[in-house]
Amino acid sequence: MKRSVLTRYRVMAYVTGVLLVLLTFGMIGKYALGMDGAADFTQVVSIAHGWLYILYLVFAFDLGSKLKWPVKKQIWVLLAGTVPTAAFFVERRISRELESASAAETPAAAKA
Repeated sequence: MKRSVLTRYRVMAYVTGVLLVLLTFGMIGKYALGMDGAADFTQVVSIAHGWLYILYLVFAFDLGSKLKWPVKKQIWVLLAGTVPTAAFFVERRISRELESASAAETPAAAKA
C-alpha cells in the first residue's frame, strides 16, 4: 500500500474532525447561548463538513479496501467522522496499527 493512501485518509480525518468540533461549538452557541452570528457560522461549517465528509468517506473506504478490512472495522472508521473528536482517536489508532504492521514487514537488512 502506498503511503499516500494513508496520508489522504489522515488529512481528511483531521479536517472532518476539526469541522465537526467547530460545528458542535456553533450549535451550542446558536441554541444554548443564543449568540447572534452563530446561525450563519453553523450554516457555513455544516455545508463544508458535509461535502468534506463525503471525501473522507471515499478516502477511508479506499484505505479499508486496499487493506482488506472486515466490514465492522470499515463501518467503524467510516462513522468516526460523525461523532465529535472520534475521527482524531480513530485516525491515531489506525495510523499506529499500520506503522507497527509496516515495521514488522521491514526486513532486518533494511533496518541496519
